[in-house]
Amino acid sequence: MRNPVRSSLAASVLSLVGSLAACGAVAATPEPRAAPGLAVEVFASGLPSAREIALGAHGTVFVGSMAAGVVYAVTPHATGAPQVRIVASGLQQPVGVAFHDGALFVSATRRIVVLRNIEAHLDAPPKPDTLIADLPWREGDHDWKFIAFGPDGRLYVPIGAPCNICAIGHDYGKIMRFSADGTHAESIAFGIRNSVGLAWDARGALWFTDNGRDWLGDDRPSDELNRLDHDGQEFGYPFCHQGDLADPQFGAGHPCSAFTPPVVKLGAHVAALGLRFDGDPAAPAALRGRVLIAEHGSWNRSTPSGYRVVAVDPATGAQTVLLDDRAADGTVLGRPADVQPLPDGSVLISDERRGVLLRLHAAP
Repeated sequence: MRNPVRSSLAASVLSLVGSLAACGAVAATPEPRAAPGLAVEVFASGLPSAREIALGAHGTVFVGSMAAGVVYAVTPHATGAPQVRIVASGLQQPVGVAFHDGALFVSATRRIVVLRNIEAHLDAPPKPDTLIADLPWREGDHDWKFIAFGPDGRLYVPIGAPCNICAIGHDYGKIMRFSADGTHAESIAFGIRNSVGLAWDARGALWFTDNGRDWLGDDRPSDELNRLDHDGQEFGYPFCHQGDLADPQFGAGHPCSAFTPPVVKLGAHVAALGLRFDGDPAAPAALRGRVLIAEHGSWNRSTPSGYRVVAVDPATGAQTVLLDDRAADGTVLGRPADVQPLPDGSVLISDERRGVLLRLHAAP
């Protein structure tokens, strides 16, 4: 059983205690629960609907958002709370952020926009320039996008299926790749319902999460952790789910053996989103060499699942819960959306529900 860890959430409100003391005792705030040997604290607050995280070259932490329509820049300080700025606003679901060659790239459903030399202009950010204007789009579900630059210097963009379950061909449900200037568009992986997380291992192989379809029951299908071994791979949607479950509507005539199965089944409806590999020797042992995955949490399961951060051993598939974003009584506190290892061995976690960045680190 995971034991609650006393985090420094309390420390983040100590500055308020003096002004509140006259009003009586300050009520305790429920806290997420970290695994034994780890501790969690609020790194930065004031980031409504926080989603993907990207690190700048000079220590800036960029955070995309969903409903807020803005992009945040968080500047850490040696003492005191980090400064939070808004560097872009009025965008449509700017969930995805990626930093490359001094520029911040942002997804906005049908578009990718870019803010050049952004870390030199945090107080007066440039107007976003449209880099890609015509990404595949159809009104429906899963049009927000987690984006990332690969070790090849190219920009990778998932194109979600515009539905729970539907026949989409190769127009949707795929991963695309572009040159950094937005040219040379390629579709490199197919049969992917909704990937909201991309990362590369030390060998340069692309790994990604994929969310399983709804309305086949509480316990199926599983969300997936997949690996792309060569361009053109097919991962099964809408015909086959979790590598071995034929879809009742579309599966006939499409055996699961025709598709690439997941490397790891992550569990039904956990809503696996952002992922990163943590190979930092400074990281706690529970994190090193693992795939860290933020599970946003179920929305239609009779018993909620997810709402946590897990470390997955890519060799064995073994999963370790690092952070449970629920109180001891099961009450949901937050919804993790992304993870980002830091140079000091700790990990940032975006919490969309509470609008904060959490920091997971070795317990003192």
